[in-house]
Amino acid sequence: MSLSFYNTASRRKELFTLPEGEDTVRIYCCGPTVYHFAHIGNLRTYLFEDALRRTLEYYGYKLKHIVNITDVGHLTSDEDEGEDKMEKGAARTGKTVWEVANFYTKAFMQDWHLLNIEEPTLWCRATDHIAEQIDLVKTLEAKGFTYRTSDGIYFDSLKFPRYADFAHLDVENLQKGSRIDMGEKHSATDFALWKFSPTDKKRAMEWDSPWGIGFPGWHIECSAMAMHHLGPTLDIHCGGSDHIRVHHTNEIAQSECATGKPFSRFWMHGEFLRMGASDSKMSKSSGEFLTVDLLCEKGFNPLDYRLFALTSHYRNYLNFTWEALESAKESLKSLHKKTDLLIGKAGEIKSKEALDWQAQFKDAIGDDLNMPKALGIFNNVLRADLVESEKAALVSDFDKVLGLRLDIPREDYEKKAEGMDAAEIESLIAQRTEARQAKNWAESDRIRDLLADKGFVIKDSPQGTTWTLK
Repeated sequence: MSLSFYNTASRRKELFTLPEGEDTVRIYCCGPTVYHFAHIGNLRTYLFEDALRRTLEYYGYKLKHIVNITDVGHLTSDEDEGEDKMEKGAARTGKTVWEVANFYTKAFMQDWHLLNIEEPTLWCRATDHIAEQIDLVKTLEAKGFTYRTSDGIYFDSLKFPRYADFAHLDVENLQKGSRIDMGEKHSATDFALWKFSPTDKKRAMEWDSPWGIGFPGWHIECSAMAMHHLGPTLDIHCGGSDHIRVHHTNEIAQSECATGKPFSRFWMHGEFLRMGASDSKMSKSSGEFLTVDLLCEKGFNPLDYRLFALTSHYRNYLNFTWEALESAKESLKSLHKKTDLLIGKAGEIKSKEALDWQAQFKDAIGDDLNMPKALGIFNNVLRADLVESEKAALVSDFDKVLGLRLDIPREDYEKKAEGMDAAEIESLIAQRTEARQAKNWAESDRIRDLLADKGFVIKDSPQGTTWTLK
């Protein structure tokens, strides 16, 4: 059974294999800019990447999966203009930029766990990798790919002849028709590697560098972190389709000019979530967007949204309506009516019919993550005349990829969700954090066990402590 993915770089599906001598798939996924809550359109991308990860694991691959946290340098404009989004978040909330970053990182992690997305091998913050970013800019400077302006160090895109190839850009017409005031930029497609701090005020986030006090550009962060943790050539680089024209094009240019090697063998992009019949993508800039918390307030389980996302191919637009989400909720309830009866009854998958169903499922997910087809096969299995132990085993096997938590009865899961007092849980977690800081391990363990008895699992990471349902 072959595994193939659509490669944005070639605009076609390609057979996926690892280079000879390699045994681990190196994946880098562009993570959130933590200046605001993630909306469900953002989270659709992470659900597609979770399906990718689970599919690779289903096919037997080992993974090194990196997701970054952008906590500095992402300006409100792709043209290196506007305010840093973190500074904007601080002004909006009245918090410091560091408090903003910690608050929204924690909120993002919570959404991640509620949607049952698997943990990456490593979360990496941009602010923890300033030295690597400076070193990468120094390499590009030494190789003659940069120039200096009054507001920063810029990459000279005209010195990379293949700049337009990835996104199929018409650079000549971009130059002629650009409405952007290019200022001191040599070309409309040049971009900032390092920005100087304004002289009339002190930024909350700034660092010393060979070029003066400033902060990194958004694009240099991802290249520096990806190559630091995964090497000069990745196996798969993922993100949303909005990253193709600017962010990922710039990553390729700066990375390949620095190393002389291909930056990633495969590029995979998830398409937008659209709002109903308006055909407009969900965005924070509009001020109107939906969060996981809002879905929960309206009586939905986060896994209802996960199933909704699985009903459309990741490369297709997905139109969100409350009616469509309600349909997904009813579909998940219907699944549970059948799968709850099979919990704990899994046996061996050995009959020809059961093995054929398993092969069909594997073929579907291996054909560029065709989750709608995989869901159809799953539903057919539930209707099939199979031995109960084999049907239960197939449900468990398929849910390794679907991630719908079909190992927990729907009623039990909903009771936990309904009885959830988020404020109480956050208070207990805060108490546990204080206990850990005081090295009061007995109190820390007591609170952990108390939460476990209530049906919650807590997870500690460098980004903080989050909780999710068992």
